[in-house]
This record gives sequence, C-alpha cells and structure tokens, in this order.
Amino acid sequence: MSAFLQQLPALIGVMVGALGSYFATTRGDQARFRRERAARWDERRLAAYTDFARSLKKSVTLTYRIASHLGNDPHPHPLSPEEAAPHVAEATDARDPAGEALLMLGTPVVVAEARAWVVTVMDMEQFLRDRIQDPEMWSTLLEKQRAARERYYAAVRRDLALPPGHSGNWQPSPTEAS
Repeated sequence: MSAFLQQLPALIGVMVGALGSYFATTRGDQARFRRERAARWDERRLAAYTDFARSLKKSVTLTYRIASHLGNDPHPHPLSPEEAAPHVAEATDARDPAGEALLMLGTPVVVAEARAWVVTVMDMEQFLRDRIQDPEMWSTLLEKQRAARERYYAAVRRDLALPPGHSGNWQPSPTEAS
C-alpha cells in the first residue's frame, strides 16, 4: 500500500497532464475550425460582393454608351437605345442572381449601400428610357452613381477588414487632357 501511495502523486500528475493536453488540443482545434470557417465565409462574401459590382457595372457602362448616343456623355463608343436593348436586358437579368447572393451573404450595411447604388443606376436607366437630352442633368446622375459606388466599396472593405482603396474616380492627368 505504501508503494501505491508513493506513486499516487505521479499517477495524478499523469492524469492531470493528459486531461490538460486533451482540453488544450480540443480548444485549439475548435479555434482553428472557427478561423477556417470565417475565412471561407469571407471568401464567399467577397465573391458575392464582386459579382454584384461586376453585374451592376455592366449596366452602368451600357448607360454611358446610350447617353453618348443621345449627346449626354463623351463615351467614345455610342450605342443607340435600340441596339442596346438586348444588352440592357441581359445586364438587368444578370443583376438579379447577383443581388440575391448579396442579400443572402452580405451584411446589412453592405446591402443598404448596394441598394442605394442600384437605385441610382435605375434612375440613370430611366433618364435614358425617357430619351432626355440634358448633359448637365446626366453629369449630376453620374456623380451620384460614382458616390454610391464609392460608398458600396467602402462598406465592403469595412466588412471584410480590408484597407481603404481607391475611390475609382479617374481624372485625366494634365498631360492626358492636352
């Protein structure tokens, strides 16, 4: 009995060490799983955010081209509303699934900024459907669209903890303008 009592502290130490090792390994595995899961969802959200922006940007580019045909925009490749109609329909159809993915995976702030951007683009499309010829009014819509896009991208960057990015407002350099 005295030999057992002498070895009891060592046996308890081995058991405590084994339990400690088990709990430390389990907690480490759980933390790694949570990090990996968060990274996977971040990748999926980034893909949804990018797909939405890409689909909306197709519509924006088409509006520039149509506005150029109507004399509102200096885009170098004008496109008549009639020629653009199938492309506009295709771009609009592509926005729907991208928007659904955004609703499913996006944070409320990003979704709200996306909505503001798409509403502005819809205003631009209505302006062109009405065949308005007013370059100043078009310029105001463009600035509103650019600001909405910039707010959307800023919200995406905040959500994904990315550093601040470029505003996307491309101004020609003095040598390009001359």
